[in-house]
Parts: sequence; C-alpha cells; structure tokens
Amino acid sequence: MTLLQVEELELRYGDAIALSHVSLSVAEGEVVAIVGANGAGKSSLIRAIAGIEKPCAGKVSWNGQNITGRDSHETVNLGIGQVAEGRQIFPNLTVEENLEVGAMVPRAHAYAKQSLSEVYGLFPRLQERKRQRAGTMSGGEQQMLAIGRCLMGRPKLIMFDEPSLGLSPAMVQEMFRIIVRLNQTLKLTVLLVEQNVAVSLQLSQRAYVLENGEIVMSGAGQALLHDDRVRKAYLGL
Repeated sequence: MTLLQVEELELRYGDAIALSHVSLSVAEGEVVAIVGANGAGKSSLIRAIAGIEKPCAGKVSWNGQNITGRDSHETVNLGIGQVAEGRQIFPNLTVEENLEVGAMVPRAHAYAKQSLSEVYGLFPRLQERKRQRAGTMSGGEQQMLAIGRCLMGRPKLIMFDEPSLGLSPAMVQEMFRIIVRLNQTLKLTVLLVEQNVAVSLQLSQRAYVLENGEIVMSGAGQALLHDDRVRKAYLGL
C-alpha cells in the first residue's frame, strides 16, 4: 500500500527554483532513499512533505488524502515524523523533557508512558541520562534523542535528513543500524536523505536521484548502486 505520494511538486524560494516537477512514492514498510549532491533540493523536499515549506504547485498525498500545504503540526499528527538535519533538540531541556515534547501531538497523548518505555528500551543511554541537559551530550547521543523524540509522536513514516552528519565513524555505523532496526523490527517506513550515497543505496529498497531540484533517475537501490552514472557522479568510481 502506498503511504506517501508526491506528484509534480514545485517549490520556490523567491525566484530560485528548489524543486521542479518532483514525483515519488513510498510504500508501507519500505526504505526509500533520496540521493544527490549538496544543494540538489533534498532537504527542501523533506521540508515540503513535512509542511514546513509550502509548495507552489503539485500534490502531496498521505494514505490517499491530499495534504498539500498542511502545517507541520498537522502532518505530524497524521503519522509523518521527521528527524531534521542538525538534530534541533532543545539544549536547555533535559533528555526526558525533550522526549515528552515529542508526545505532545494529539495522536500520541494516550501512549506517552508506553512510548517513553519503548524509546528507553531502544536507547538505554537516553534512560541513563534522562535528567541530563540535552545540550551537554555528544553529537551521537543528541541524534539518538532526536530519533527518540520523533518516535514519541507514534509515526508510521520517519523522514531522516542527513542523520550521519557530524558524527564519528563509529556512531555513523550505529546510526545506520538503528535505521535498519526501526524498519525491520519496529516495521516503520523510512524516507532517507543521507550524504553517504553508497550506504543509502545499500539500505534502501528503492531510491531516487535528485539533481538541481529534479528527479533524474529512480529504481531499486542495488540497481542504482551499480549504475555507472551513479558510481561516477556520487561514488567517485
């Protein structure tokens, strides 16, 4: 079943075109990757789906329902979660206070205690540091917190925007293991924007290549991983 459908989406910042006629789909249970160079429009696409940016044309559908232009608090309550680039935690709040913020959406209220227990089960380090101010933690711990806060909202789909950015090599590998676990164990659907193209394509069932705001290629992740054009442009091979 298709959860997310994007059709002919266009987004502008003033006179600058960020997205042009972008179409993609994400089926329930999939990991779908969006790959491309810096400035290709990947983050703009995530933000437009989330309702942070308002497209000037095109359509975003969720479970067959048109949600184009909905505010971000509405999309979260529909089950569309986002782990933003740069983590965007609340540094002066404790770990647990940050997590509680994630459960403020109406769909999550009744499950707040259950969700907190599940997040601590997934990330024991967060439970160990639940009274610590979030801004004093390492980058990897903050990324765990950002994911945990997203999970508190009971999403069906999680959109990751550059989850490995600024992390140590060991923590990068852990982050990818977490994404696989979220998909395979917790059965969450994933839309992944990630600077590590090779790993993105290895993890994903399907992928789209975005260049200058346009989708120029799409297909199975493994097929694109071995495509000569992708290897030359993004893998340096």
